[in-house]
Amino acid sequence: MRLIRFGTVGQERPGILNAKNQRLDISAFNEDYNEAFFGSDGIERLAHWLGTYENQCPVISDDVRLGPAICRPSKIVCVGLNYARHAKESGWIFPSSL
Repeated sequence: MRLIRFGTVGQERPGILNAKNQRLDISAFNEDYNEAFFGSDGIERLAHWLGTYENQCPVISDDVRLGPAICRPSKIVCVGLNYARHAKESGWIFPSSL
């Protein structure tokens, strides 16, 4: 299961990309992918909910816009040079264990 959000800008709703590569609207789960969701075992709760309701979720057409996967994050943390190839391209020395 991959988390997606879809819809027009500012009106995105939560969905998933399931094992069959189908985009499913999970709006009936009644939660968006925000800090409260991730801080309260949201992924596990969603997986449990999908065990019962996945077959009832509407399929999202491939022509529907995908938006940001997380609803209004309070911060974004980026780490540079965390991949050996990127470090090599940048001319940085990196541990041989990468």
